Amino acid sequence: MRRASTPARRMIGWFLSALVLTVYFSPHAQLLRSLPGTLSVARGQAAVLDAPFPLKATIQSAPADASMAQSLSEMDQTAQSSTATISLFGLLPLREVDIEISDDLRLYPGGQAVGVALHTKGVLVVGTSDLTGANSPARLAGIKPGDVIMKADGRAIESTDDLTAIVSAYGAMPLPLTIQRGNSILSLTLNAKRDGQSGEYRIGAWVRDSTAGVGTMSFYGELEKGAGVRYGALGHAITDTDTQQVLTVGAGELMLADVVDVRKGKSGYPGELKGSFLREARVLGGIRRNSVYGIYGDLHALPQHPLYPDGLPIGRRDAVHEGPATILCTVDAEGMKAYAVEITQVTRQSAPAQRSLVLKVTDERLLEKTGGIVQGMSGSPIIQDGRLIGAVTHVFVNDPTMGYGLYIEWMLGETERND
Repeated sequence: MRRASTPARRMIGWFLSALVLTVYFSPHAQLLRSLPGTLSVARGQAAVLDAPFPLKATIQSAPADASMAQSLSEMDQTAQSSTATISLFGLLPLREVDIEISDDLRLYPGGQAVGVALHTKGVLVVGTSDLTGANSPARLAGIKPGDVIMKADGRAIESTDDLTAIVSAYGAMPLPLTIQRGNSILSLTLNAKRDGQSGEYRIGAWVRDSTAGVGTMSFYGELEKGAGVRYGALGHAITDTDTQQVLTVGAGELMLADVVDVRKGKSGYPGELKGSFLREARVLGGIRRNSVYGIYGDLHALPQHPLYPDGLPIGRRDAVHEGPATILCTVDAEGMKAYAVEITQVTRQSAPAQRSLVLKVTDERLLEKTGGIVQGMSGSPIIQDGRLIGAVTHVFVNDPTMGYGLYIEWMLGETERND
C-alpha cells in the first residue's frame, strides 16, 4: 500500500489540528471545563445550567428529561444534596456535578439610604510634604502614602490629635513608630523637625483619622437565633479618596440618611446622591468590619421594612440567571422604591470575588431621576424570583445605566468576620 504523499499528510495534520482546536474552544467544551465541582442552591430554587445541544443535563432522582433549569422543589424536599450529570445526547456521561441544597435563610432586603461615619484604627498617611527649611521627616523615615500609623512611643494612636501631642512632647528626639503597610507591620524611627514658619515640631505628613459618606443598606436580620440583628451595606469597601487604601475600623456608626439632592450620571461622569445624616444623627448601629465586599456590623433594633415586612428568602448563587430583576433604593424624599433592572451577565464563582453579575437599569422612573446607577446607590439589594440574591456594587463609568453586582452569599460570609 502506498503511503500518502508529504503534502497530503501535511493537509491531514492541519485538518486534525484544526478539528482538535475547534472542539477544545467550542461552547460545549468550555462549559464542561468551567463547571464547578459543586453547585449551591436554596431549597425550592432552580439551579441554572444551559447545556447546548448535543449536551444534556439531568438531575439524579428527577425525570429523565429534566433539565438543570427545572425547579428543585420537584425533588425530594428532605434531600440535602443531589447530583447533575452532563451527557452527550443523554447517553454518554461526560461530567457529574454535586448540588448542595441549603435550607432557606430569610432576611430583610435593605434599600434605605444610610450615612456612614468611620473612625480609623490608627491614622492614615495620605501624603508627605516638606517643612519650611527642612525635608519631610516622615519621608526620610521611610513612611509612604497609604501607610497607617498604629503606635507612637508604644502608645496606640486613635486620632490625629494623639499623634500631634506625642510628636510635640518628643520634640527632636527619635520617635519609634509602628506602621501598618498592607498586611505587614513595620517598626520605624522618625526624627521630627521644627517647622521654620510655625516653630512647632512636625513630621511632614498629611494624615487622616475619619471619613463620612452616603450609601445603601443591603440586608439585615437575625442570621442566628438570639445572635442579634446583623447588617451588610455598600457592597464595596470604604476607601480613602487620595490613596484608595481600604480604611481600618477603629469605631464607626451607621445612620439613617435623607437624600436631599441627586446629580445625574452620564457617560464618563458618575452621578451622586447627596445625603444628610450627621446633623440628625439617627444612629442605626455600629460598624465592625470594612472589607472589599462592603461594611458590616450590628443594628440596635430591627427596622420595619416598608415593602417586605416579612423579609425574603435568600437566593443561592448558582440559581441566579440572566433576565428580569429589581433593585431597592432611596433616591429622593419619596423614600424607598423598587425599580426594574435586567441581569445581562452572570459569573459562576466558586469562591468569594467581586463582580458576580452585570445588570442594566431598565426602569424609566429611575433613569429619569438618576440616569441609572450613581454613587450612593452602592449596596442596593437585588431581588430575583422573589429572593434576595445580592447587591449593587459599582457603576460602569462610560454607561451609568450599567453596573456590577455581588452575590449575597459572599456578603453573608463577611458578617461573622472581624477586622
